[in-house]
Amino acid sequence: MKAVVVTGYGDVDKLDVVERPIPEPKAHEVLVKVKACAINNTEIWMREGAYGKGEKSGWRPEGVEFPRVPGSDITGTVVKIGKDVDPAMLEKNVVLFPFTSSGKEGEEHISEDMSFIGSEYDGGYAEYVVWPAELCFDMPLSSFTESAVFSVSGMTAWHMVEQIQAKPQETILVTGANGGVGSLNVQIAANVFGARVIAVVGDLSLENKMKELGAAHVVSYKSNSLAEEIIEWNGGPIDSVLDVVGDALFATSLEVLKNGGKFCTSGSAGGQKTELDLRTLYLKHITMFGSVLGTRSEFKKMLDAIANKKIVPVIDRTFPLEKARDAQLYFKKSGKLGKIVLLPEE
Repeated sequence: MKAVVVTGYGDVDKLDVVERPIPEPKAHEVLVKVKACAINNTEIWMREGAYGKGEKSGWRPEGVEFPRVPGSDITGTVVKIGKDVDPAMLEKNVVLFPFTSSGKEGEEHISEDMSFIGSEYDGGYAEYVVWPAELCFDMPLSSFTESAVFSVSGMTAWHMVEQIQAKPQETILVTGANGGVGSLNVQIAANVFGARVIAVVGDLSLENKMKELGAAHVVSYKSNSLAEEIIEWNGGPIDSVLDVVGDALFATSLEVLKNGGKFCTSGSAGGQKTELDLRTLYLKHITMFGSVLGTRSEFKKMLDAIANKKIVPVIDRTFPLEKARDAQLYFKKSGKLGKIVLLPEE
């Protein structure tokens, strides 16, 4: 089969297109013919070594074993099953839950042995992938490409909204609202949980699209009076912030929060280190959450919301598998709207 492998830590020249044997499913696994694989920050930061110290990166302390096939947002068709798998799985169109874990229900994502497809296991930048049958779910939409854009970013966004316990009519600020996680934060907070969402983008030409996704108001992070604009529109400080930007908007986020407000982060595209005046934290009684991925229960709830059209796919562009380098470079450009998807058969 054709696959793209990461050969080590570095730039996109560490991505190579290779030929590999088609993997064989073990007793409890299935072989999936990959139809689409969306790109996430996770596989780019894994390649760049951004998650670890020195020469270690990935989701486990020991780091990634190279060469590794990245990719975690995967849809495809089951074409072969292990001996212990229900024969009804054959020919099913599935979306893959992206990690294994021995954690108990509701804590799968924080278990010490959580292992991620595309980091600890070979992932979806390939024509075929093997995965445990119990972690393959029916696609929520008929389109492989559209169903592939939710797994990691969607579950992360869903878990973020659950963390802050969003309620109807609360005002929630979403940073990076035109990105993969951000655009889903907007939809989930507004269309599933009923909150009023203020979307932060760079280019205000995206305003109409953001409002179509559910945002009540749209602002640009380029504004010289961003905090004042947010507070003025809301008629006072806001309830919560869902952040994927990090340092660049951290001070503003805390400034616009009400006393007792909540701040939840799952990304740091605008800077991984920041300054925090602890007096702001305790004098305003702010609760802070770190968040990534989520639980199987949340994944199932997300798939149900997608199937019921409460959450819609937002896709900026697709690339053929062989153009993975170009796709990852494009992914890092600002101003996109939604997800970038690799298509092995294109």
